[in-house]
Amino acid sequence: MSAALEIEGLSVAYARKGLALQDVNLSVPKGGIVALLGANGAGKTTLIRAVTGLLDLHHGAVTAGQIRFGGQSMLGVPAHKRVRLGMGQVPEGRLVFKHLSVEDNLRVGADILPRGQLHEGLEAVYTLFPRLRERRQQAAGWMSGGEQQMLALGRAMIGRPQLLLVDELSLGLAPLIVKDIYKQLRVIGETLGTTMLVVEQNARLALEFAESAFILAGGRIAFSGTSAEIAASPAIQQSYLGGGAAQAAGEEAAQ
Repeated sequence: MSAALEIEGLSVAYARKGLALQDVNLSVPKGGIVALLGANGAGKTTLIRAVTGLLDLHHGAVTAGQIRFGGQSMLGVPAHKRVRLGMGQVPEGRLVFKHLSVEDNLRVGADILPRGQLHEGLEAVYTLFPRLRERRQQAAGWMSGGEQQMLALGRAMIGRPQLLLVDELSLGLAPLIVKDIYKQLRVIGETLGTTMLVVEQNARLALEFAESAFILAGGRIAFSGTSAEIAASPAIQQSYLGGGAAQAAGEEAAQ
C-alpha cells in the first residue's frame, strides 16, 4: 500500500533548546490509522508541528531529513498551503475561537471548500456531531471541553482532508466523552477513508483505535509495529510507555 505521509531521517531543533527530534523515520499508508506514542517530552507534538508546517511559530526548524505528503516534499511549503493540499489538524488543547459561534468556527475550517459547498460541509459535520447543530449559534467558549473537542474535530473535517493529524484528543476529557469522540473518528475513517496520524497519551486507547504505532523516546523512534504486537508486550509498554497501556486497562477494569 502506498504511503500518504512519509518521514525520512527527520531532525528538528528549537532555538535555545537544541535537538528535539533526531533521524525519525515514519510512514502512514493511504487510508490507514497510525498512532504516535511516547512519554511527555518525547517529541510527539514537535513531529506534528513539523508535518503541518507550524514549527516556526515555536522557534523550531527542520535541520535534516524529508517530509513527503502525497509524494510531494513539504519542506518550505507554508502551513496554509499544506491545508489546501489536504492536511487537517486537531491541535492539542482544542484551540477553538472561543468568542466566535460554533458555526463561525466551522466556517473558518470551510474556507478551503469550493464556492457553494459550505452548506453541504456544515450538514456533514452536524450529522456527525448533532450536539454542534444544537449549539450552532452559541459562543464556542461557553461549551464544555468535550463539545469544544467535537468542534475542533468538525472544523478540521469540514475541509475534507486526505490526512488528519490528531494531537492529544483525550487530554483533560472524561473517559466516556473520549470514547464517544473516538467512535466518531472511526466512522470518519470507515466512511471517508481518511488517513490518520493520532498522537495520544492514553496508549491503551490509541492501540485499540489504530492499526499500527510508532513509539518515540528521547526524540527518536524507539519501536514500531502493529498495535496488537505492542498491546501484547508488557516489556515494550514498561520500557517506553511506563506500563501505560496495561495500567490504563487495569484502572478501567476497577471502575
